[in-house]
Amino acid sequence: MKNNIYPATLLLDNGETYQGWSFTKTFTTCGEVVFNTGMTGYQEIMTDPSYSDQIIIFTYPEIGNTGINDHDNESIKIYIKGIIAKNICIHPYNWRSNISLYKYLIQQNIPHIFGIDTRKLTKYIRSKGVMQGYISSKALQIKDLRENQYILSETIKDKIKSITTNKPYTLSKNNKSEGVFSYLNNKENNQSNNIFDYKIVVIDFGIKINILRRLLEYECKVFIIPATSSYKFILSHQPDGILLSNGPGDPLQATYAIKNIERIIKSTNIPIFGICMGHQIISLALECKTFKLKFGHRGINHPSGNNQISEITSQNHGFAVKLTKKSENTIKITHFNLNDSTIAGLLHTNKPVFSIQYHPEACPGPHDSEYLFIRFLQMIKILKNSNNLT
Repeated sequence: MKNNIYPATLLLDNGETYQGWSFTKTFTTCGEVVFNTGMTGYQEIMTDPSYSDQIIIFTYPEIGNTGINDHDNESIKIYIKGIIAKNICIHPYNWRSNISLYKYLIQQNIPHIFGIDTRKLTKYIRSKGVMQGYISSKALQIKDLRENQYILSETIKDKIKSITTNKPYTLSKNNKSEGVFSYLNNKENNQSNNIFDYKIVVIDFGIKINILRRLLEYECKVFIIPATSSYKFILSHQPDGILLSNGPGDPLQATYAIKNIERIIKSTNIPIFGICMGHQIISLALECKTFKLKFGHRGINHPSGNNQISEITSQNHGFAVKLTKKSENTIKITHFNLNDSTIAGLLHTNKPVFSIQYHPEACPGPHDSEYLFIRFLQMIKILKNSNNLT
């Protein structure tokens, strides 16, 4: 079979240009150019909603070796703006593979460019910082694209509203859902010795499916609700616990969520667990501040911990948290990113609230921090038992 390839161009917003190839003849795309250092997990990365409106550089020299399967997608839709690779494998070999990455890119109309020295490009982004970029089959001129790009960036400040679920839905180990959720109960390692029959409200800022899978492993009944849900609607479910999911973009734009979580923390004693964007929302609700990182943390080998423990974690975020004078009395830092000492985990000093700036479900990535789901559910158990005693 002949594989047609066509010339393609990557143009960064500062005018830097790279030439490569694509399997698609005609396309142009724009997004924030970021890099992921993981050696595996390209399917999960491409379908992770946290990468919404971003163009992903894969630093590993070749991707696509294991193809694409029916079970590893992290969302129903694809939110990325494109991918950049050194090499893309045409003929994968893996027992789970259903389609090659090459065919998948064409089938899903995912803009892409390959044949680029991605490690050189990554060093450049690391030096200059993340920036807008364009991939196209056309010869691009930066002066012709900047105006449209600026209009685009002004219109999609709040990325969460564009990807959160439109309506609430429920998942449990016994129900049979359609689409991408249909295999949630059939994952090979979907076994747990711990059973927690709790009602968990998940606020969807761009949820990864494997977070839901972890909750279902412990036989929780999960209510997934939109990020824009009101305070009253959240509490109307009478949750045993609340999980704030991962998601894309600047957390400061989600003022509606910050206000709700601040009110819930002050007025209730419901355990809350925040992951990535959820971590940032909790931090802002507790009067911390957030700031944008120069090139972000995106990979599956980031060390996080403190002076007693170190865990290898999966991370994907472009913003980080810092304490303020107002927040110092109510927050204890539990984890740091051991590469740059940014805050990677925190705990409320007198409320059952904690959060982390990485992915304990780790798909892809190591499972060093999967125990945090157990910690969250045990926190619920302790509170329920104490309420029963009183």
